[in-house]
Amino acid sequence: MKPMFNNKVVVITGGASGIGKALGYQFAKNGARVGLLDQDADRSEACARRLCQSGMEAIGLRCDVTREAECRKAMDTVVDTYGDIDVLVNNAGITLREAFIHTRTTAYRKVMEVNFFGALNCTRASIDSLVRRKGMIIVISSIAGLSPLPGRSGYCASKYALHGLFDTLRIELESAGVDILMVCPSFVKTNLQTRALGGDGKVTIRPQSLMGKPETPERTAEAIYRAAVRRRKQLIPTSMGQLAYWINRLLPQVYSRIIARQFKSELIC
Repeated sequence: MKPMFNNKVVVITGGASGIGKALGYQFAKNGARVGLLDQDADRSEACARRLCQSGMEAIGLRCDVTREAECRKAMDTVVDTYGDIDVLVNNAGITLREAFIHTRTTAYRKVMEVNFFGALNCTRASIDSLVRRKGMIIVISSIAGLSPLPGRSGYCASKYALHGLFDTLRIELESAGVDILMVCPSFVKTNLQTRALGGDGKVTIRPQSLMGKPETPERTAEAIYRAAVRRRKQLIPTSMGQLAYWINRLLPQVYSRIIARQFKSELIC
């Protein structure tokens, strides 16, 4: 595949684990200079060191995406180190597993601050650079941003909001040459689920309900990289996710019955 990201500058939020970490390796091995942003500074720096030890270029930076000032500082550091940003990957996120009736408003706000406003903050902090470079924004949404999942109303709301923001931004930025890729994975085996919030806004011990076999971060990152090379607008990486999307779009009542049976433990009665 053509190494179109060779010497390009790629910034990845949530870059110290899961999909973000896998994407860092995927872009770096294809010649990109990578900025790994994460709230866990030690882990992001360790990931960057491992890439550098393998002959790649990377820096690891601490960044709490819910804080605008930290986002601006991190982006400025990447620009000072490598030059303008060619690709921003809005990957940082958290999830929430609980029925609406049992979930506090504060828990919803917490999820929105990370998943929605975190992506907004990082995009605002890098947009001038992306416009100068005619770059790309990659948004790690979810199949939950296209199709409802019981017991995930807070998570779904944050991901649906991302589509509203970035689908609109795509139109605004088209004449400037900036592309936007929305990525909608199904279930991926990451530590996101081990940190899932419950209805009280604290990490829950409630078990996760699944549909199909979880994908690996590495295979997901490979699919995202290929879609970025092709400058695609949307990617649903798994066949299970594609099936859910099309059933919900074409036969929403059938989808509702299927999903209610699959996630029966998430229903309130």
